[in-house]
Amino acid sequence: MKKTIRLTMAEALVRYLAAQSTAIDGRSVPLFGGVFAIFGHGNVAGMGPALYQHRRALPTFRAHNEQAMAHAAIAFAKTSARRRMMACTTSVGPGATNMVTAAAVAHVNRLPLLLLPGDLFASRRPDPVLQQVESFADATASANDCFRPVSRWFDRITRPEQILASLPQALRILTDPAECGPVTLALPQDVQAESYDYPADFFAPREHRLRRPGPDPSALDDAAAATRRARRPLIVAGGGVKYSLAEKALADFATAHGVPVAETQAGKGSLAWDHAMNAGAIGVTGTAAANALAREADLVLAVGTRLGDFATGSRALFANPKLTLVGLNVAGFDAVKHGALALVGDARRGLKHLDMALDGWRAPEAWTGKARRLTAAWTKTADRAVQAPRRGSNALPTDAQVLGAVNRAAGRDGLLLCAAGGLPGELHKLWRAEDATAYHVEYGYSCMGYEIAGGLGAKMAAPDREVFVMVGDGSYLMMNSEIATAVALDRKLIVVILDNRGFGCIHRLQTLGCGLDRFNNLLPDAAPAIDFAAHARSLGAQAEKVADIAGLEQALKRARAARGTYAIVIDTDPQRGTAEGGAWWDVPVSGAAKAAYDKARARQRLA
Repeated sequence: MKKTIRLTMAEALVRYLAAQSTAIDGRSVPLFGGVFAIFGHGNVAGMGPALYQHRRALPTFRAHNEQAMAHAAIAFAKTSARRRMMACTTSVGPGATNMVTAAAVAHVNRLPLLLLPGDLFASRRPDPVLQQVESFADATASANDCFRPVSRWFDRITRPEQILASLPQALRILTDPAECGPVTLALPQDVQAESYDYPADFFAPREHRLRRPGPDPSALDDAAAATRRARRPLIVAGGGVKYSLAEKALADFATAHGVPVAETQAGKGSLAWDHAMNAGAIGVTGTAAANALAREADLVLAVGTRLGDFATGSRALFANPKLTLVGLNVAGFDAVKHGALALVGDARRGLKHLDMALDGWRAPEAWTGKARRLTAAWTKTADRAVQAPRRGSNALPTDAQVLGAVNRAAGRDGLLLCAAGGLPGELHKLWRAEDATAYHVEYGYSCMGYEIAGGLGAKMAAPDREVFVMVGDGSYLMMNSEIATAVALDRKLIVVILDNRGFGCIHRLQTLGCGLDRFNNLLPDAAPAIDFAAHARSLGAQAEKVADIAGLEQALKRARAARGTYAIVIDTDPQRGTAEGGAWWDVPVSGAAKAAYDKARARQRLA
């Protein structure tokens, strides 16, 4: 007869999570870096005691906002290249639904996140309970059903023994390279505290290793044949390169075969910015070099990218009518997009197999040389965009000038974190990433409010790196509470707040991109000036406001020397962005801009 252990469901769940580990650089480390918890009546009496009991093996962290703590968990997983992750538990009601936005962020970006929201009573004896959202048509529904469309796996645990089947499935999804994404286990509050005799071997330690499925031989032959025919090949590197730890394989492949590489937002840093084959960012926020190559390319090898509209210029960037698109992706769902020849498999393994199949083949030197010339020209353009203005200039600095100063201060150990608005576009074009961890921008879901919370999660995953968070005033006002969490947890952040008095990015899209009147994006002149430095200080950070780029550079030195979290505020120009580079983006318009829009739309590829 099997040995059993009598535990509450919550105790069993926590004990199971604590038993999971992952192999990193030959060492076995805990798979879960910890659990973020904000307690309420839906989880304090169940999950609370269970987490306290296992607090040494599975540490618990308290945040100030449920959405923010889930963002921090996402950033932890992304910085860890999906090899480690975190869980988040909340009460029933608004605590739970606050995490739905973060679940969407994780879903879009293919990142592991375990969500453990409290739920209603499975027995229904006290219904309707506090914070219950009653469905007039479905007695089984609760507010947690909002998680279903933004979860890769969803389950509601209505019996304590159900975790015996559900938890292995949850871990399968969280660690699967193709299906990776958020998992939601809704935990009715009465079931959390219900006891059951669990098999002891359910809690045996288990080490998870990165799986590397190889490409199908016939698909590999087709991809190799198409590549050999190409005269103007281009690689598009996505986030899957990083999650596969394929940076060296990509560099070796590109160098050996003379194929230039363009990077998506998620893939930026796959090659060091100054690598001979790195043509820079691609797409709507791309460099002039990468986009010029993309327009001419007769073969595009898309590695580990979902090919969103920003990367493809809303399907209008790849203009060569004879283009062959090869999708090397561990997820078949992404590999077949845009009519691609699908090469389903791990990015590192797929690149190595394709490299062997192309033994002796190189792209024409004329094409490789052209890529180098275009990239060299773009480097000079970028130098001009990010250089500090001349002393005595009264003009407000641009986002590009601010990021130039931050980039110089970051050095080789800096980790840049940002999300949403105009900054990611400037950063994608202009930030010079030294390695795969140096650049962390959430742009799959473009979620305002991710920045500071994400910075906290990145610092928890990479404590030896100096984390620089760049955030606009709009995003700062949406979510700034995790400055206090960073201070409380002694996780230092350097937060640079760019104040353009409103939503400058959408203002430019409205007035310049769509030809519309100024409306509802910038704060009116009568609105009160916000003292962001004083606000950051009230949350426990050291903070100051600077007048110009020279002042910013000095403040960044003080921030680096400081022991704790440091915020720097600078006013910026909401009107000016980097005009060079970029590609068309499909934003439907009317009126005077309609003719130009229709002309651009005619270039879209339907497959």
